[in-house]
Amino acid sequence: MALRINTNIAALNAHRLLTQTDNRMGTSIERLSSGLRINKAKDDVAGLSIANNLRMEVRGLQVAQLNVSQGNALLQMAEGGANQIESIIERMKELATSAASSNVDDAGRKGLQAEALNLSAEIDRIAKDTKYGSTNLLSGNLSMTFQIGSSNIAGEDQISISTSSGLLSTNLGLNAIDLTSMTTASTALGSINASLTSVNLVLGEIGAAQSRLEYASANLAVSIENISASQSAIRDVDMAAEMVTFTKNQILLQAGTAMLAQANMMPQNILSLLK
Repeated sequence: MALRINTNIAALNAHRLLTQTDNRMGTSIERLSSGLRINKAKDDVAGLSIANNLRMEVRGLQVAQLNVSQGNALLQMAEGGANQIESIIERMKELATSAASSNVDDAGRKGLQAEALNLSAEIDRIAKDTKYGSTNLLSGNLSMTFQIGSSNIAGEDQISISTSSGLLSTNLGLNAIDLTSMTTASTALGSINASLTSVNLVLGEIGAAQSRLEYASANLAVSIENISASQSAIRDVDMAAEMVTFTKNQILLQAGTAMLAQANMMPQNILSLLK
């Protein structure tokens, strides 16, 4: 066995291996502390790129889901206003039916006409006052587009919603209703029936849009869950497996430290040759 003083190969070897073990130990501590398998680009360059893209996708879809929720709230406000207008039309139907009958005199019809005009004005007030922020929902054709995806692909990432008409009294043909005679009251019945058809059509369009947004919201929730799981599989650390690695490196670190101490003592054996 060659004994040398100037170069302690065993100590150098033990130091090199101890340094490697210490680096692996530091990596395990970093992963266990952060919960991430990829903390720096050098940990997994390709994995980091994929995980970042998936994380950006999730954040975009989360905002899209918020858009859908707000869209549903908007449509609920529109539906509430339309339902009130529908109730008013039902009352106007009662008034016109009463005015078209001979058991009501001219004075009675004037009273019915006054109420009908006030109800027509209330329809206009509700239609103009039903807003989401500054957006009028019932005073004209509603046309809106909701971003429900994280990209810009037509037909996939946007939903367009529209209604066929507004619900002002002029749109419904109720602005010039006349109940002052049996003849005009009978004519008014036809206009009221037509207006109810128009309101029901708008309500149907609103309901169909709400149904579509609900399905879009459910699909977004599934997509967010699945993409988040994919990102986690790439970037998050398996704590149990990493703890096994940490324990192994901890034992190797202790053993390496002890062996480096032994290697540093080996040159002292040369002193026995010099005695």
